[in-house]
Amino acid sequence: MDRSAGLILHPSSLPSPYGIGNFGSSARQWIDALSSCGFKLWQMCPTGPTGYGDSPYQCFSAFAGNPYFIDWDAVVEAGYLEAAQLEPLTRLPNDAVDYGALFERFWPIMDKAFQNFKSRLKHSDSLRKKVESFYTAEGGWLYDYCNFRALKERYKQKAPAEWPSENRNKAALGNNTAKQFISESAEKHAFTQYLFFKQFNQLKSYAKDKGIQLIGDIPIFVALDSADVWANPELFDLDSSGKPNKVAGVPPDYFSEEGQLWGNPLFAWNAHKKEQFRWWIQRIQHNLKLYDCVRIDHFRGFESCWAVPSEDSNAINGQWEPAPGKSFFQGLKTQFPQLSIIAEDLGVITLPVKALLEETGFPGMAVLQFAFSSEPKAQADNPYLPHNLKKNQVVYSGTHDNDTSIAWFASLDPNTKKHVQDYLKISGETISWDLFRAAIASVADYAIVPLQDLLSLGGDARFNNPGTAQGNWSWRYQSEQLAQLVSESADYIRKQLALYNR
Repeated sequence: MDRSAGLILHPSSLPSPYGIGNFGSSARQWIDALSSCGFKLWQMCPTGPTGYGDSPYQCFSAFAGNPYFIDWDAVVEAGYLEAAQLEPLTRLPNDAVDYGALFERFWPIMDKAFQNFKSRLKHSDSLRKKVESFYTAEGGWLYDYCNFRALKERYKQKAPAEWPSENRNKAALGNNTAKQFISESAEKHAFTQYLFFKQFNQLKSYAKDKGIQLIGDIPIFVALDSADVWANPELFDLDSSGKPNKVAGVPPDYFSEEGQLWGNPLFAWNAHKKEQFRWWIQRIQHNLKLYDCVRIDHFRGFESCWAVPSEDSNAINGQWEPAPGKSFFQGLKTQFPQLSIIAEDLGVITLPVKALLEETGFPGMAVLQFAFSSEPKAQADNPYLPHNLKKNQVVYSGTHDNDTSIAWFASLDPNTKKHVQDYLKISGETISWDLFRAAIASVADYAIVPLQDLLSLGGDARFNNPGTAQGNWSWRYQSEQLAQLVSESADYIRKQLALYNR
């Protein structure tokens, strides 16, 4: 990517009349707005199917797409539903995502669409060929995911550890299911994936025509309750009953005094090395087909990861366990000489992690909200201050995990607040725009800010608060907010981006 700038927005935050943002008209309007303002990048969180807790970083699959993002208007246009059948979804809130209510209303409607699709499939050779082509192209993960979801439905959405032993992992089903759907329910989930990827690719083409590149996100770890673990238990550090021996997290940090206990199973890295990182290479390849660039969340986990005893209730008593990042990325680069990857290198970054990042050549990240201190000795040396940034880097005012810049600034102690004011030569009355200008003026090749900052929103618009289980991932903007931003600020933003060669 050339020197450029963009915005962070997860598709769930887009406006729509159906309870959650999707790949429909509002997504195209969003892309139009990015283009009008002169932005070139759209960064989103992982777009996989979310489960309990609704986090896009704890998905049922590292490969599948989130069915909630399917554009229902296109489903109606294809003849799989009547518009009136969407009425239950139109009664959901339009200013936030109510995931519980969405789940209850979404799937009965999708069941109806699937039955109509099946009927059409019997009488349309062209549709059948398109669907079969998709199944063939994505067969490496599709059958496992769909069969896993079908079993979850059979067992009332419980995790595999609570299923009968004959279904607890893929091997227990027998090899004859490798390229087969085990039930009509599994076929339904394949239908959702057909729609998701068809619509995603159409949206990507639309973005390309507007000069917008898409940045995806790969969480380093996968959820225990996922098709990946169910189908490949040998690749994860599990006991004989399928439970993790240790789980992933991070030690106490800026976000939490007790650390963050993510609960993901750790990788059995020796097993990955034996198969020459096949699963990981397929995962990277899959994402680079979807996105123009991908961010790897928790990149430092490729050097070593914080392993916490699975019975612990917080992440304090973990320990660092080594990971074979060097050999993995060397092998990856032999297959993909040009890797468009951003490394999320925030948190506890040691010299070996820095060495790994330097060897890969990937741009790391800097967050301006982490740049300022109340301690005079630490003020000039902070690596996230604009004067300390590097060219091969991505600078953010804040990420999806941070509070909005307005709420962040309001929460600072007087000394830190003064440091911000003195350094940026500002009053702080328009802090979100101040940080936007500081980001785009920096030497870093890529500057990205959350939409909430350009909308000058407070803490109510925070997308995620790490370490908390409730109230996350639900924020959505309103169409009129984006329209106002474009009408009032597009010219100014374009001039600022041009001023700093973005």
